[in-house]
Amino acid sequence: MNLRTTYLGFDLPHPLIPGASPLVDDLDTVRRLEDAGAPMIVMHSLFEEQILAEQLSLGRAMEHGDESYAEALTYLPRPADFRLGPHEYLDHLRRVKAAVGVPVVGSLNGTTEGGWLEYARHIQAAGADALELNIYDVATDLDEPGGAIEARALRVVRSVREAVSIPLAVKLSPFYTSVPHFVRALDDLGADGVVLFNRFYQPDIDVEQLEVIRVNLSSPAELPLRLRWLAVLWGRVRASLAVTGGVHSAVDAIKAVMAGASGVQMVSALLHHGPEHLARVRADMAEWLEAHDYDSLLQAQGSMSLERCDDPHAYERANYMRILQSWRG
Repeated sequence: MNLRTTYLGFDLPHPLIPGASPLVDDLDTVRRLEDAGAPMIVMHSLFEEQILAEQLSLGRAMEHGDESYAEALTYLPRPADFRLGPHEYLDHLRRVKAAVGVPVVGSLNGTTEGGWLEYARHIQAAGADALELNIYDVATDLDEPGGAIEARALRVVRSVREAVSIPLAVKLSPFYTSVPHFVRALDDLGADGVVLFNRFYQPDIDVEQLEVIRVNLSSPAELPLRLRWLAVLWGRVRASLAVTGGVHSAVDAIKAVMAGASGVQMVSALLHHGPEHLARVRADMAEWLEAHDYDSLLQAQGSMSLERCDDPHAYERANYMRILQSWRG
């Protein structure tokens, strides 16, 4: 079965890509991912805060504020909280690139303009074949309107696009007033890909220890939100689309492709089952497509998108009403 796809301009043997995660921290695990058939490796993110901390020598300031309020002991990250500093990140990227024969995607995480964006060039110089810009901006300012948040994000994307010549993917959250309008703006800026969606980690609270509890891994229940916007966007923007969050099985991956994904990022399932799970999902995808008389993955891509219907708005409204009326007690 032909599972080939094109993502960020790369011709890949299949769409299953290990997304940004701690799996890349260990070179042996990176090699296991490649042995399992990973067609591309995405590095974990280098955070804006890491770079600023190094550039501005914030160590003492961070320690000084570390215990200012008993209710918020971790409102600023300690330097030790970061797995790799900026220079170590670049060194590790070079080692990962040397260890595998597939494209390696660097990752930057930030939301504001500043000198930290220079690291987009550094990541390219370190050998990254592409760059994923992870826009993780939690709106907490009561005085800042949504338009200002979007404008700031677009300025960051513009700066990164001007800084590098390698393919650029932008990883988004779902919390924009109009996801299609914002994605089209990214498309106009020259983004080569859009990744849907970043998981805004929902914190729980330990009321005895007064600590924020670590988050859980994703589940397939998170996938439908991604499917909706993939289906809305496919065929209507130049940028290639990828899904991340909620893909655990071959059926999950096929759903994403039918909605319009050309890249299917997996993280939680690989953390839970190990790198070899990727090979199992790939084999199951091929088996499912063959059993359902598909000649290739490309034949399925976008087949369930809104672009394939005459009136997308009416289609979306009809499905909305159908879903609301489908519950049976």
